[in-house]
Amino acid sequence: MITLVLEASTYAGSAAVLDGARLIADRSVAMRGREHEALMPAVADVLTAAGIGPGAIDRVVCGAGPGSFTSLRIAAAIAKGIALAAVSPLVPVSSLALVVASREPFASGRYLAAIDALRGEHYVALFEVDEESQVRALGPEVRVPSTDVLDLAAAHDAVAVGPGREGAAHVDPRAAAAARLSALVDETPAADLAGWEPAYGRLAEAQVKWEAAHGRSLESV
Repeated sequence: MITLVLEASTYAGSAAVLDGARLIADRSVAMRGREHEALMPAVADVLTAAGIGPGAIDRVVCGAGPGSFTSLRIAAAIAKGIALAAVSPLVPVSSLALVVASREPFASGRYLAAIDALRGEHYVALFEVDEESQVRALGPEVRVPSTDVLDLAAAHDAVAVGPGREGAAHVDPRAAAAARLSALVDETPAADLAGWEPAYGRLAEAQVKWEAAHGRSLESV
């Protein structure tokens, strides 16, 4: 099965092509600080490198967040468009699970994956990697004060992993790591393309500022 994977929950986006659980090609790009959106060109590049046309894609996997609102929105739009064009299912996978699967070395143990939620908070979730290298969630994804991340990891006898958190092992979630989540991806139902959105975790900063300035919800406008 040919799978196209996109991940953009942080400011480091990536795309990968898998043949079953085997990585064929992958590309990484910055999701900010550029004049032009970079993820779609990376998708085109990785498909070319893999020698795969859009019509040969059997499945699209997309990092479902939580994380950066804008980056997730870009990745979701691309993933949904490609899935529609290829008439293939779109399977969402937790970006926090991709954090755990992206760790090198990839070893058994308990991990607390953490992604910056801004405003002094982090999104976290507890995972376990068993002796067969299978990743499973041990609890829900929650938002906690950034100062609590390391204490929470210690309380669960887990290793804290994630991008940009002092004291935690620096790990960016990578699309290529979906190769290590094949069992998790296979058991996840395909999303409804018409209604699926990533788990943003919180409202976009622009919406928060607009609502604060106008004293009402943007959704009521």
